[in-house]
Amino acid sequence: MGPGQPDAPGLLPPRHSLSLFWRTFFLLSVLLLFSLVIWLQIFRILEGRPQSLQNAQQLGSLVKLSRASLSHSDAIARLSMIQALADEEALNIVLRHPADRFVPLAATGGDGGVVREIMQKLGPGTVIASSVNGRKGFWVGFTIESDFYWLQADDARLQPTHNSTWLTWLATAGLLSLLGAAMMARIINRPLRQLSLATLRLRSGQFDAKLLDERAATTEIREVNIGFNRMAAQLSKMEYDRALMLAGISHDLRTPLARLRLDTEISVTDPLARAHMADDIAQLDAIIHKFLDYARPQVTHLELVPLKAMVERAAFAFAQDASMHIVRELPAGLQVLADPVELLRVLSNLLENARRYGRSSDQVCRVHIQATATKAWVIITLADQGPGVAEPVLRQLTRPFFRADASRNQTAGSGLGLAIVEASVLRMGGGFSLSAAASGGLCAQIRLRRA
Repeated sequence: MGPGQPDAPGLLPPRHSLSLFWRTFFLLSVLLLFSLVIWLQIFRILEGRPQSLQNAQQLGSLVKLSRASLSHSDAIARLSMIQALADEEALNIVLRHPADRFVPLAATGGDGGVVREIMQKLGPGTVIASSVNGRKGFWVGFTIESDFYWLQADDARLQPTHNSTWLTWLATAGLLSLLGAAMMARIINRPLRQLSLATLRLRSGQFDAKLLDERAATTEIREVNIGFNRMAAQLSKMEYDRALMLAGISHDLRTPLARLRLDTEISVTDPLARAHMADDIAQLDAIIHKFLDYARPQVTHLELVPLKAMVERAAFAFAQDASMHIVRELPAGLQVLADPVELLRVLSNLLENARRYGRSSDQVCRVHIQATATKAWVIITLADQGPGVAEPVLRQLTRPFFRADASRNQTAGSGLGLAIVEASVLRMGGGFSLSAAASGGLCAQIRLRRA
């Protein structure tokens, strides 16, 4: 393909897209994980907040009992009780001084419910702070007679106790949900995968391949499978009828053509007229032969084919033609994965097409054949120096029975040569495209898998 030419549709690299299985699995996983996160938040709200308020009630009751006990004790007993609360209940009670610096906790926000619960227990005048003199904690300020006290409690008392059991169950539920999503995606996409494989077999001409299951449990899938099997059976019958008809055409037409050729050679005395009639009969025979080549379905068996030797075989048929100059630039040892008969037919048809339509102004056909290899593919280009074709016509050259006589020479043809080439290359798993050559003629590009 010449510089600046866009890639042909048949030679575009395959797109990397997400399969339907992974797309379904991803959507189901997102839905399940989102549901688990919602349930986690609901669990925290329904369990965490009530437990925090319950802990606040217990702490308020403990402070209230401690204040009552301290208020009915003498000085010596009060000191002993304060020490016992610090040792046994982790409650640090210290005297409150007017110079103490503290950060009060508001009755709003995340800890608002806890603050309100303790103040309701202890009554007005109670001070609750998050730090006193730079020491963080949960501080409750209360009075006993004329003395002011700070009670410091551990923050952990007000936090809900987290049980690792529900976290384990949550992780287990998440894992089982993902496994369930994978199974659901597999079950949903399995019929589509089978239908895709059956379509590929049908496209390659395997009409007698394994049919789809007509006893599927799902109604929609069962109806699709039944419809596909009926369609495959009808196509198989049509293909058989077509093959039978083509065999009849080949037999019924070639036999009278052979008799016509024999009668012409015997009965026509004028050498020029005899030559013209023989040429017309040969042309009719060639057209029938091309028609049969295009219409006959073939299953290709790919093997390792030396490209340079195959091109030499195709070019050998034109070696005696003085008006045919073929230049080859092919790396030695380069092999492609192809059917030898099909590849020889492709190259021969392209060279014959160039001989007919790719002549320069001096009536000499110059064809340049070269090959470039990548890691996985081999690109073969055949470019002539003929008059070329217009862009709108270029896209129609591979259509069956299309003849670009308006832009090329008036040589008679069946209009099947390039169509046969494209069909053969596609059967070998490659790609075929046509473009304008840099020399002004036509450039044919073949892409085959590298062996």
